[in-house]
Amino acid sequence: MLNMLLFVLLAVGGGLSATWIMVERGSALTTEIHGPWTHWTAAGRLDADPYTRAHFLRHALLPVSTALIGRYHASADSDGRPLHSSCEYVLEGPEPSRGWWSVAVFDASGKLIRNDAGRHSFSSDTAMRAPSGRVAIHLARSARPGNWLPTGGAGRLTLVLQVEDPHDAATGGSAGTGDENQVRLPNVRRVAC
Repeated sequence: MLNMLLFVLLAVGGGLSATWIMVERGSALTTEIHGPWTHWTAAGRLDADPYTRAHFLRHALLPVSTALIGRYHASADSDGRPLHSSCEYVLEGPEPSRGWWSVAVFDASGKLIRNDAGRHSFSSDTAMRAPSGRVAIHLARSARPGNWLPTGGAGRLTLVLQVEDPHDAATGGSAGTGDENQVRLPNVRRVAC
């Protein structure tokens, strides 16, 4: 009887753990991972799987269909270290899309970070570009020149990058080079901590 009870407890515990991982992090069936960025592939679609739906319900998010907007989340830098407001980061690299894009930083509760500057995001319309055409966005507690998003004392951070045409972002490579299916997303580099 004790063996049967232990078996049932392990089975239930394992099932709940696996379900939590699928809802919170996803899997190769529900998400795409591109460096530090995670993209839920069926978000906002009628044929979304139950884990994707549960993920967005759990976080109280109303997803836009992935056919219209590609939404990428990052809660770690490109080296896999968790993002934290005590550190300074820079998002750099090629723009993710020839169309509209935006990037915003949120605290661990998914709320915008209050700041005196009233800065919460940058987009392809508002971000300053270097003469080379590249965009760099700084995340730091104190003001930085150029594109700066304040992180204050928020603690853990999450970045959300949205691109207008996810298919364009997903096919950003040059034809015939084998890079056609590589997503062009910025690196999240830790500058100081």
